[in-house]
This record gives sequence, structure tokens and C-alpha cells, in this order.
Amino acid sequence: MPGRTAKQKGSAAERAFAKVIGGVKVPLSGALEGHPGDVLALGLTWEVKQRRNGAGWKQLTEWLKGRDALALHQPYAGWLVVMPLDTFLNLLPEEQKK
Repeated sequence: MPGRTAKQKGSAAERAFAKVIGGVKVPLSGALEGHPGDVLALGLTWEVKQRRNGAGWKQLTEWLKGRDALALHQPYAGWLVVMPLDTFLNLLPEEQKK
């Protein structure tokens, strides 16, 4: 049997992330309209992406090296914040941590 499909790998990543942050995987996420996001947790809807490599991934990793978080700004589009999961979890109040 060949290796797992991209969808299987993506679903596994979604389940793993949901477990780590105490959330739930959205059933059929990405398969049907009206199901935005992959995981619901901490009052947020999360989109989960898994990539083995890629220029964008490498650039984010390089920018984060030695730093706690990364703030990305695109004029007229707003801000994005990227940080390691452990850093994010440490920001949560104790009662929200697993």
C-alpha cells in the first residue's frame, strides 16, 4: 500500500493540534461549504497547515530563530502573528491550559 495521502496527513495534523490545545477537530473541514477552519479551541477557529518544506516555511523559521514571536504586516490587510505553540500555550491563563 502506498504512503498516506495528503488529506490523511492533514487530518492527522488537525487531530494532533486539537488534542494539544484541548480543542475539537471540525468534521469534514475543507470538504463542505459552511465548515470554516479545521479546529475549534480557546474560542477561536483555527486553520491547520502541515508542510514538509517550502520557501515560505523556511523563511518563517528563519525570521523566528532566537525570537519568541513574529509579527507580519501587509499594508491594508492587517497583522498576522506567528509563534511556536509552546510560547502561545505559556500565554494562556492556567485554567485554559491542558
